[in-house]
Amino acid sequence: MFTGIVEEMGTVVALTPGDGDGVDARLRVRGPLVTSDARPGDSIAVSGVCLTVAELPGDGTFVADVMPETLRRSALGDLAEGDAVNLERALAVGGRYGGHVVQGHVDGVGVVRARRPGPRWDDVEIGLEPAIARYVAEKGSITVQGVSLTVTHVGDDTFGVSLIPTTLQVTTLGALQPGARVNLEVDVLAKYTERLLATGGALR
Repeated sequence: MFTGIVEEMGTVVALTPGDGDGVDARLRVRGPLVTSDARPGDSIAVSGVCLTVAELPGDGTFVADVMPETLRRSALGDLAEGDAVNLERALAVGGRYGGHVVQGHVDGVGVVRARRPGPRWDDVEIGLEPAIARYVAEKGSITVQGVSLTVTHVGDDTFGVSLIPTTLQVTTLGALQPGARVNLEVDVLAKYTERLLATGGALR
């Protein structure tokens, strides 16, 4: 489990085809902070995608296997050597919970529609599929590229967020431009609520 509070921006060292028969890949990322206490089997969110540490070469990088389902559901397949990614270690027991409940299970990929600079912040509008849009609520939470954000407005197939100076400085969202594809994870509470209502569980 994560909180959507990015710990550091890492750098993609390599994204190479894996050894499996499907369309999978191996991702190697440089992240000195998140690897400082990492062990094989640990979870690290890479731009919002929960990945399992497979190898730790000992040079401040880690290697993770990226399954075909993950490549289909996320924008990780767009990465190239040298790209920046948002990194967050799994929440430790007793740790501060500064964002919201983030699983690292991407629901889909959105596309940046527009970006409007403000005096000290930027307003960003992101397009998404209607199937995901129904879970997005004004003033609710959403994860964009692994960053916990508050929704400022919603449309049929769009939503808006405002990026404060800290977010602009310490995450990859500071460099987002129209046309960029971004990983989206909606608030898991909305999905559980929908499921309870659909099955009548809320009435039992």
